[in-house]
Amino acid sequence: MLSCLLVCINFSRKKSLNTASCLRWISRRVRRSLSCTVMSSLQSSASKDDNEDVQPPQKPPSPPPHTTFAARGIHPPTFSAFKPRDYRIPSVQAMNHIAWNCDGKKLAAVGIDKITRVWAPEKSMDNRSATMFSGGHSDDVDYVSWNPTHPDLFCTSSQRDRRIVFWDARQSKCVQQIPLKFNPIFTNYSPDGRSLVCSSPNSKMYTFTYGKAGEELKEQWRLSDREPVIATTAIFNHVGTGIILTHINENVFRIMDFPSFNLRAHPAAHVGGCSAVALDPRGRYLATGGNDSIVNLFDTQDWICERTITSCDHAINALSFSFDGEYIAIASGGAYIDICATESGVPLHRVPSLMAASTVAWHPSKHLIAYCGQTKAREGGPPLAR
Repeated sequence: MLSCLLVCINFSRKKSLNTASCLRWISRRVRRSLSCTVMSSLQSSASKDDNEDVQPPQKPPSPPPHTTFAARGIHPPTFSAFKPRDYRIPSVQAMNHIAWNCDGKKLAAVGIDKITRVWAPEKSMDNRSATMFSGGHSDDVDYVSWNPTHPDLFCTSSQRDRRIVFWDARQSKCVQQIPLKFNPIFTNYSPDGRSLVCSSPNSKMYTFTYGKAGEELKEQWRLSDREPVIATTAIFNHVGTGIILTHINENVFRIMDFPSFNLRAHPAAHVGGCSAVALDPRGRYLATGGNDSIVNLFDTQDWICERTITSCDHAINALSFSFDGEYIAIASGGAYIDICATESGVPLHRVPSLMAASTVAWHPSKHLIAYCGQTKAREGGPPLAR
């Protein structure tokens, strides 16, 4: 029977454990490990072992002077001085998704089993300190989304048991279960928290609404009667009147009204299909990532590509803007997370990771990121765990 270990990387000034001792202990006990990484701006240096296989990003041409931090009076954090801290859960499966709640006081992770784990990072990221939410799913959980209007409300989805489950973090039992005829994977709330979009493996995007039906006294979530649209991921604009859809096999993204889904525009974005999308908190830029390893930043007024980030060498898995919109974190098929400046596209730092991260998320009010994935195995030995 394999043990389960969660790895979170937390930057703190506390004295770290001896690295060599940890490696020896882990190499004896760990068969597979999941990693969830949290990074903030406290000083330290990365270990030599973590950096030896990761090449620094290519230096791009000098950006226009007016886009630099100095010209705009901004003092960026020294990302290269950050101290990551890993928290690991050995498992035969990878951690699929990780997400912050709206006030940044809770961090949820799913993917290795039927349980949703929620931490309070300001207190502890130890696996024993996580609140476990179980009983809602009969099989492994794939995705977790927090309601943007309430710090305790979230939902989880599982394509194996064909179910979306709604939770309140203040109670152990789920609030509502919705059995479905399709396999739900991706979910995302609207800004008002009363609509939810959900995609299936065959790239159909369904809509759920929250409210009363008929003479019901209690508001509940229910699947909309509207025909699904074709998409793999979707994000809402900041007021909830529009939605942006992407498809893994389409080289464009679609801008549509919500909830009518009337098409407004479909700008070309990538050669190999759009695999990730994120909206700047300031509303200035839309970032798209593709299988061509490129990240494009579009102006949200005219939907023209303002700049291109080419620091990555692999297909893009996920994108996330910092709370101030100044930085964008890029998770790709490489064993690293790239942090780039939004206004110039200049790479600022490359964070080595144990393996390719499936998702990355900035804290909603701090310069701190979280990402998760699974470690790789060394040839002829157990999975590498650092």
